[in-house]
Amino acid sequence: MKQLSSGELRQMFLDFFHEKGHQIVPSASLIPRDDPTLLWINSGVATMKKYFDGSVVPENPRMTSSQKSIRTNDIENVGKTARHQTLFEMLGNFSVGDYFKAEAIPWAYELLTSERWFGWDPKRLFVTYYPKDQETKALWEKTGVSADHLIPIKDNFWDIGQGPSGPDSEIFYDRGPAYDQLDPDDPENYPGGENERYLEVWNIVFSQFNHTADDHYEPLPRKNIDTGMGLERVLSIFQDAPTNFETDLFMPIIKKTAALSDQRFYGKNQQDDVAFKVIADHIRTITFAISDGALPANEGRGYVIRRLLRRATVNGRQLGIKSAFLYQLVPVVGQIMQQHYPDVLRQSEYIQGLIRSEEERFNATLTDGLNLLDQVINAAKSQNHTEISGDQAFKLYDTYGFPLELTTEYASDHGLQVDAAGFNAEMEQQRTRARKARSDQGSMKVQRDLLLEIKQPSEYVGYQQLTVKAAKPVAIIADEAIVSQSTGAGTTCEVVFDQTPFYAEMGGQVADIGKIYTQAGTEVAEVVDVQHAPNGQNLHTVRIKEPLQTDQTYRLEVDRAYHRGVERNHTATHLLDQALRTVLGNHTQQAGSLVKPEYLRFDFTHAKAVTQRELAQVERLVNQQIFASLPVETVVTSQAEGRKMGAIALFDDKYGDQVRVVKAGDFSVEFCGGDHVQNTSQIGLFKITNETGIGAGIRRIEALTSQPAFEYLNEQDRQLHKVAAAVKAPVVGQTFDRVSELQQQIKSLESKQESLEAQLAQQAVHQLFSQPETINGRTLIAGSLADTNMNQLRVLADQWRDQHLSDVLVLGATTGDKANLLVAVAANQVQAGLKAGDLIRAIAPQIDGGGGGRPNLAQAGGKNPAGMPQALAAARQWLTEVSTD
Repeated sequence: MKQLSSGELRQMFLDFFHEKGHQIVPSASLIPRDDPTLLWINSGVATMKKYFDGSVVPENPRMTSSQKSIRTNDIENVGKTARHQTLFEMLGNFSVGDYFKAEAIPWAYELLTSERWFGWDPKRLFVTYYPKDQETKALWEKTGVSADHLIPIKDNFWDIGQGPSGPDSEIFYDRGPAYDQLDPDDPENYPGGENERYLEVWNIVFSQFNHTADDHYEPLPRKNIDTGMGLERVLSIFQDAPTNFETDLFMPIIKKTAALSDQRFYGKNQQDDVAFKVIADHIRTITFAISDGALPANEGRGYVIRRLLRRATVNGRQLGIKSAFLYQLVPVVGQIMQQHYPDVLRQSEYIQGLIRSEEERFNATLTDGLNLLDQVINAAKSQNHTEISGDQAFKLYDTYGFPLELTTEYASDHGLQVDAAGFNAEMEQQRTRARKARSDQGSMKVQRDLLLEIKQPSEYVGYQQLTVKAAKPVAIIADEAIVSQSTGAGTTCEVVFDQTPFYAEMGGQVADIGKIYTQAGTEVAEVVDVQHAPNGQNLHTVRIKEPLQTDQTYRLEVDRAYHRGVERNHTATHLLDQALRTVLGNHTQQAGSLVKPEYLRFDFTHAKAVTQRELAQVERLVNQQIFASLPVETVVTSQAEGRKMGAIALFDDKYGDQVRVVKAGDFSVEFCGGDHVQNTSQIGLFKITNETGIGAGIRRIEALTSQPAFEYLNEQDRQLHKVAAAVKAPVVGQTFDRVSELQQQIKSLESKQESLEAQLAQQAVHQLFSQPETINGRTLIAGSLADTNMNQLRVLADQWRDQHLSDVLVLGATTGDKANLLVAVAANQVQAGLKAGDLIRAIAPQIDGGGGGRPNLAQAGGKNPAGMPQALAAARQWLTEVSTD
């Protein structure tokens, strides 16, 4: 057996298929682009969907990649099984309507068995196939796989519902008797069963049918190949590792974690080993996710990162690590993956800073979780329960990252069990909710063959001119048919011209609009949208006034005012992008944009809100470039030369061999296929109107340029004059001083009001404190106060304690639709076993609330002020029933 490193294995796979004519496609970002059906890129084929569904025609129909992917549907199994990871690399080769089974099967066998490549013993290979797919079986036999190593399995059919589907073959490697943990006659002891001996290494999908809405399987006109080979599990074979974790992808992380732990070492203790594996897996996922622009948050991708970080932190506690440590593992991850993913090391300092900040915040949360667990345990014991409920254990898991095992261990120390069945039921409900939230719609569409058939080229000339005098329709599409003449007035159809000045929507820039005229000057159609057809042509959606014909030529005119507005705003987004990097740091990445004639919108990655001072700096910096009248130049060159020029690539997978580099002086250099002004002075003015968060670590800036910016500032000026008049400022420039003066007056009046309210409250309190009652041998002061908040109740509780007025104090406060309760218990009564938290939990439901606290002081809030009398009555009843022992 060859000894290959992870880098050597990855490169060998790519080199093999490159020799077979495949284009090596770089690993795409983990954050899906233009695919709302996915939270993360979860497979190699996920990045190829645009080619398989026909929306884009690839430069080369043969492609190969090593794609980083994230799956978290089985997160609880990480560390407990040999091959569960949340981050993994999927090696794959893909054919889009090119080769099929006759090529894919022999190539797979060659890669696996040839001494030049993997060099595996053919006797160790077993292959499963779909029973009805006898063609595949015959091809495997012809290639060299013996009949007794071919296994028919009825589940070998890839199908996600409507869309492409087909049979598949799974290839297994026999690791030998040493890995055979099952009895020979065990029904799972076969390639494809649940066992450790036969390791699945490759899945080859033969996509040859379209699963229709009426549940039929029709042959696809273009058959496709989609394969997936897990790098981590194949590497475990080459490195003779019992699990994926004992490979060079994980062991350096595990060793570094051991060095940070409390004298814990991998391989000494099974429970510790699980913790080591969880940490190694999770830090890889966290590091790569942040490197690709995701940030910790309470929803979406950010929640996944936060959840993984919390699980890793909790497992670190199990290894005796009580302070932030995960951030120290980031450079280790970067060094392991440097060959294929150099960006991780380059961003190491930024990633470390984010993770450390998140860790330190969670350490305080973790303490809160442990406190909650103590409360749960104490409550169970006080009520003579023998177990912790499943929903409580799940809350600890879901909110604080406590694995069920950790809760079970803590509970066991106190003689309690955990309702594991209830926990699993809660977990399944969460999975069900997640499955319902994920939509298969749009996950893989069938190719629109009509557009694929249009091969005639269409030249975009809008960079140089906005009018084409004689453009000929090369294809007119009406009612999903290619016709020689369009439908009549009032209808809509699609048209491809041999040349066009109309920009097709791309990269955030909206499509051009305009008119189509006959050579005689008669308007025949209005262009309302332009998109890219699969073969790269600009596909115009037009509203017909008079029929268009393919044997005529037409004058195409772009709406110039509309187009110039788009140009100004597009160039402004480039200036804004660079200004954000300058002010906030190079970690900011564009996460989307919208360039329209009337305004621009720019989304970018950043961990927190941009301050007003930072926004002012950004705005000033952009306007400086506008006022400097920088020339805006476009250079067509290769990607490599563009990068040497310092061009920023926004979305790597959108660029071909030849790229357009747009330069605004020496300030901004970006790859871009859009339209721009010739000089920044044409933008006129730039004004930010809004900055807000739109998702996990994603911020959005909206801005105006030129006349819209001027009109916006004029409106702001009019509003300022109105305010000046309202506050009676002598001149507009003194508006702020006048507002400040009025605020001081209001503050003084409010202070006087609070003083009067406090005097009245003190009188009410004096009366309340002077009337203790005795219940079941204890003295109680109970009552409620109107227009009083919780802070005031705590002050009163301090007065009560200092004066030793009673054994128990119960105070209520109501303000509007809110109600508050406070319970205080004297020290001697706490020693006797009376707890304020027990009492507050008994009475809080009366105000539709809940709460807790320390034995001597507890509080609760609710939304039912009308229930306050019942709450006080419940307190008296509770004291009547509580033991006086």
